[in-house]
Parts: sequence; C-alpha cells; structure tokens
Amino acid sequence: MDGMSGHHVIRGSVSLPEAELMWRFSRSSGPGGQHVNTSDSKVELSFDLAKTEALPAVWKQRALERLAGRLVDGVVTVRSSEHRSQWRNREAAAVRLTALLAEATAPPPKPRKPTRIPRGINERRLRQKKQRSETKQGRSARNWG
Repeated sequence: MDGMSGHHVIRGSVSLPEAELMWRFSRSSGPGGQHVNTSDSKVELSFDLAKTEALPAVWKQRALERLAGRLVDGVVTVRSSEHRSQWRNREAAAVRLTALLAEATAPPPKPRKPTRIPRGINERRLRQKKQRSETKQGRSARNWG
C-alpha cells in the first residue's frame, strides 16, 4: 500500500476504491497528555462487502462466507487506535482491512494427497519390533529361575 493514495491493493490487480471505504474518527481511550483528550485519533474503517463491485464474484462469495462472524449487515469494520496520530491510525486500519480481505479471498488450500508408506520401511519396522519383543521376553523371570 502506498500511503493514502486512493486504492488499497488486496492481491494482484484487485484493489479497494477509496469511494467505497467509510471512515469514522473518535477519541482514543486510555491515558495521554494534554492534546490526547481533544484529538480524534481512533479510526474505524468500514467496507460494505455485500454491495461492493470492486471484488470478483468468486472472491466476494468466499469472503462473505469466511467473514460471516465479523460482518454486520454485510459490512466489515476494523479499528485502529494504537498510534497517537490519526494519520498513522488511518494507515494501520487500511493495512489491517486489506490483509483481512486478502486472507478471506485467498483460494482454499489444495487437498492433501495421502502417501503410501513404502513396503520396505513397514517390514523393517515390524522386524525391529519383533526383535525388541524377543529381547524383552529373554529378560523375563522364567528364564532366570
């Protein structure tokens, strides 16, 4: 992401247009100096995932399914208040939103193809098991009597 240039790249050539992002600012909670009580440095960034046309249909459906627990009426919201500067909180919120959407729109992992254990390895394991068993049986009390 290159600052607040207007487009926030999710992956490849797909990006979020600035026009579809809704920003809200409020006072950050917690301790601070003289200036902190008057500055609106906390940032809430909302994106209407259900109504957007910026994402391909497949990505949009995938994101709606994966973020179902975070959505309120199809809108995903991220907050940032860790910085004292509103500008830095805006950047942090935008980065957080693009990362969240990139993860939610990623294709599902390929299914794992189970591999067969080679016959030689299995036979060697059984041979070692049998040998160990015989060693332990040789230590039993009946042979020492």
